[in-house]
Amino acid sequence: MQHPPNSILKGVAATLAATLLFASQDAITKHLTATVSIAQIVFVRFFFFSVFAIVFASRRGGVSSALASRSSVLQGARGGLIVAEIAVFALALRHLGVAEAHVLFASFPLMVTALSSPVLGERVGWRRWAAVVCGFIGTVLILDPGGGVFKAEALIALFAALLFALYNLVTRRTGRHDRFETSLLYFGLVGLAVSALVAPFFWRSLNGEELAWLGTLTATSITGHLLLIKALQLAPAVVLQPFNYFLLVWAIAVGYVVFGEVLSAMDLVGASIVVGSGLFITLRNKKIQGSNAP
Repeated sequence: MQHPPNSILKGVAATLAATLLFASQDAITKHLTATVSIAQIVFVRFFFFSVFAIVFASRRGGVSSALASRSSVLQGARGGLIVAEIAVFALALRHLGVAEAHVLFASFPLMVTALSSPVLGERVGWRRWAAVVCGFIGTVLILDPGGGVFKAEALIALFAALLFALYNLVTRRTGRHDRFETSLLYFGLVGLAVSALVAPFFWRSLNGEELAWLGTLTATSITGHLLLIKALQLAPAVVLQPFNYFLLVWAIAVGYVVFGEVLSAMDLVGASIVVGSGLFITLRNKKIQGSNAP
């Protein structure tokens, strides 16, 4: 399918807007975790997202059709992974700055590449393995274990990145058989079911300010996903993928403006290496898809 240049520009703009909303969403999450339990935040997010997913699926062939998955067990595992990732990353945001958490989380594409061989049986050539090694060196620079500024809480953000990498790998497997609407619906419904099992144990009444922030949080999440869906309608995914790294740029900016966060020089150097490695892998994957090279 050919996309006109104007359409591609609109797709890029939609992607940039979506990543800005997701960075803002994480700033709101950090603010809320100071007074509201993570389990309650996650449940509210999935409650409203499941409503969005049901409405979306009903307009794309119907809910019953979307529920007809050829990989229902994997879809369930996928939903469980994303609930865990969102909860763990919220915990990271409670203990780390927004920018700091995102700098570490940016390592997830490296983990996807490293795990794609044992998990999916995909061949990973030496160039991409070299990029993975470079990226993990950048991660070590960010952690700075010998510099006296290492935070054990940083491992929480890395664990969230690992969970998101596994989620991406399972998504690639289910995407071979299931439609986008099916994956979106299972994302919402499984996430709601899993979070509903935990939330009652941490539930409490919220005040007006907390409710307002939770409402804003769900609005940014749903709007961000709508923008990503629109972006994929306007431009090819391989064109848009590099622009997803703007999430880190926005996170650094939001962290500075809202919380006064300033990354160290070592953080910035490490982040540059991680992002550069991830971009190389993205471009290499694009070339491989076109030529079937290793």
